[in-house]
Amino acid sequence: MQITYATQAAPGGVNEDCVVAGPDWAIVLDGATAPAGVDSGCVHDVAWLVRRLAGALGARLAAGADGPLTDLLAESIEQVCASHAGTCDLANPDSPSSTVAVTRRRDGEVECLLLADSPVVVRGRDGSLHVVEDDRVAHLPGGRPYTLEQVRTHRNRQGGFWVASNVPEAAHQAVTATFPEREVDEVAMFTDGVTRLVEHYGYDWPRLFETLRTGGPAHVIGLVRRAERDSPIPGAKPHDDATALLATRAA
Repeated sequence: MQITYATQAAPGGVNEDCVVAGPDWAIVLDGATAPAGVDSGCVHDVAWLVRRLAGALGARLAAGADGPLTDLLAESIEQVCASHAGTCDLANPDSPSSTVAVTRRRDGEVECLLLADSPVVVRGRDGSLHVVEDDRVAHLPGGRPYTLEQVRTHRNRQGGFWVASNVPEAAHQAVTATFPEREVDEVAMFTDGVTRLVEHYGYDWPRLFETLRTGGPAHVIGLVRRAERDSPIPGAKPHDDATALLATRAA
């Protein structure tokens, strides 16, 4: 596989997205920015969690760990929890958290795993697109706009939504999908800083995918920044960390 990606912090901020990739796998994470004034119970920031988790999961995939992605992610979350259990309150419902998207090629299949809103788009050799997404965060009881208490109450709970944080079991609640490798041509991965183009700026998935294929990941992020400047999203933060990745079948 040929893997290209770009990741960029929101202007003036620290990048809480992270990408790790190997010859036949890729991981994209998007840390949840901590709300102002909320005590997370953790002495570390969100970027610390994201990078530790990316390292733990990436090490397993790089070593060729032979197990379901759900198990590998659960082990990785448990490892990160153990690394700061002595300094932080891991029972805190506002503990730092992250989305997770993983793609792996193994045993003639392309496997996808998702926790929260970092989608994967698979392009078949016949040109068809398959969007793998976890949209549970968009359907919480009570409807948008969500209060901090709504998010806190429904995070990592049945009937709510699941993220990588302080509950290893979240990994086993992930959305998963598998495709025959022979039928897959390309795979795209995004954080929601890029899927703003679909959700708010008039793109559909075919247009976004084709723009990524022809212009490249950095070009796609540039389009997001331009759209954010020209047409701010009402009620949303003006910019977000943005990551786009494209994995292409080797010639």
